[in-house]
Amino acid sequence: MFVNWEYIAYRSFWGMIDLLFPPLCGGCDKPGSRWCSDCQKRVTVLNGVLCEICGLPQSQPGVCGVCLVEKPYFRALRAWAVFSDPLKPALHKLKYRRDISMGDSFAFQMAPFVRDLNWPIEMVVPIPLGRQRFKERGYNQVGMIAKPLALALGMRYAPNELMRRKETRSQVGLTKIERRANVKDAFQAGAGVSGKSILIMDDVSTTGSTLSAGAEALYSAGARDVYALTVARALPQHGLTHA
Repeated sequence: MFVNWEYIAYRSFWGMIDLLFPPLCGGCDKPGSRWCSDCQKRVTVLNGVLCEICGLPQSQPGVCGVCLVEKPYFRALRAWAVFSDPLKPALHKLKYRRDISMGDSFAFQMAPFVRDLNWPIEMVVPIPLGRQRFKERGYNQVGMIAKPLALALGMRYAPNELMRRKETRSQVGLTKIERRANVKDAFQAGAGVSGKSILIMDDVSTTGSTLSAGAEALYSAGARDVYALTVARALPQHGLTHA
């Protein structure tokens, strides 16, 4: 029986941190755990009938009309859950309030979901931050989820195989057309992705433009296949503008 000692050690590290500094739940601020059982149960997992490519809910199986007109560069995009409470405040704490331990909690709960996708993945690559944002934040919040998820799945974590070629604006508040233009030619991939099947990760997807731009760079560097994954998905009824 295979035992992933590296992942066990990673989880044990965060367990010791919790003993030294008792945590509050990222979703509801209840003391005692980083991600309480109540919040875990309240997460709205994104399932049902989804577009085979972009992963948005639709009324019938197959590829949605948007992807038929303009297919993204990734083979498929899936999000674990809907970008709503309690996941939304927990992700904000990870991203903006330096609650980096949430990354391990998300990865632990997401791992069965990703296994069930049955994608032939060899390597996990996070969407990189721009230099200025990384300097301000001190860490890449996507990497804090992607690394333990890669360990849990027994895959190689390769954060340096995708780099930003240019600084971009925040995608928040931009239309789909503006998002696509904002990240056009924004990424460059390393030689290590050549011939590999890649899982590219971000924390939240809205239109999928950032992940598609990252996938394009990975394919340009010789990647065999690129699948995309996010923790959460902002759905149209939550204010997504498709224009």
